Amino acid sequence: MLKKILAVYFALAGAAHAGEADVEVVKVERESSGAFTFHVTVRHGDEGWDHYADRWQVVGSDGAIYSERELMHPHETEQPFTRSQSGIIIPSGTTEVTVRAHDKIHEWGGKELKVALPAK
Repeated sequence: MLKKILAVYFALAGAAHAGEADVEVVKVERESSGAFTFHVTVRHGDEGWDHYADRWQVVGSDGAIYSERELMHPHETEQPFTRSQSGIIIPSGTTEVTVRAHDKIHEWGGKELKVALPAK
């Protein structure tokens, strides 16, 4: 019984250690089509398949999700890491968006960045 209790304790302690996924840097480019490419740098103490940063989103001020980039595997040895997504359509007149990251344990809640969109 003590072994089971200790296993649960150490599993929970490990989950808390990794913390939330933080967005550190965002670079945005306007494509010739008017869509956008986002290059997003995320930092998270990935600890394997059960606890890693698994996605980031581009969100409007009204909460509309313009894009979500799924991250398919842990990045334990690559921190921070940058992943990109192109072809993101954002309604005209929008001048700023928020980029946030998600991890499998804490979900949303780490550092988010507000980003100004480049003009035409």
